Amino acid sequence: MLTVCHLYPDLLNLYGDRGNVQAFTQRCRWRGLPVQVKEVNLGQPVEFADYDFLFIGGGSDREQALLVTDLKNRVDALRMAVDKGLVVLAICGGYQLLGRYYRTPQGKRIPGLSLLDFYTEAGEQRLIGNVVIEAELAGKKTKIVGFENHGGKTFLNGLKPLGCVLSGHGNNGQDGWEGARYKNVFCSYLHGPLLPKNPVLTDYLITLALARKGYAAQLVALDDEIETIANQAMVERLSNKK
Repeated sequence: MLTVCHLYPDLLNLYGDRGNVQAFTQRCRWRGLPVQVKEVNLGQPVEFADYDFLFIGGGSDREQALLVTDLKNRVDALRMAVDKGLVVLAICGGYQLLGRYYRTPQGKRIPGLSLLDFYTEAGEQRLIGNVVIEAELAGKKTKIVGFENHGGKTFLNGLKPLGCVLSGHGNNGQDGWEGARYKNVFCSYLHGPLLPKNPVLTDYLITLALARKGYAAQLVALDDEIETIANQAMVERLSNKK
């Protein structure tokens, strides 16, 4: 049984981010893999060590400030779970939440959880549009597509990015990187939602979650023809814009 924690679904659900949890669980169920989801909202207890996959979606500056306060007393437990292989997907605001801080357009510094070594500064213009990145998953280069819409610019301090930007802005529109990776933590600005658009990434996260429980079996292949066609169409469309 894989256990999924959807953290703060009532506050962090921009642009259909809930679809990431749905894609993860459905691709498990199509394979006959037992999976259950627990939604944890503001003020509710959570034992991160009890889960195999943690999802944190996107939200506004206000939500981030609330959630940091709620999580600050549990960050050591989260860090310990991450060190023991907890699989985490954090999108946009959830991504920023894991860093050192986010500085708002007004100059206010919202402290993050400092789980990962990066920081975010508000930019003068929002970074919006479809994105293609190239990421390495299980030793193979994979094209990942999605949609970004963020005012913050994130800068990694020696942290590995999720991938290299082939089209779009990415973390900050300057260094050519998108997202961040640390152990089994995957961060990204890509909405869409991300996982339904990228079944290869979804299956990689499932594989990591199974491995955490001691299962190393190869996943049963699914018919991803429609998803693959859609993914390739976006890659070609954005490539032709250059």
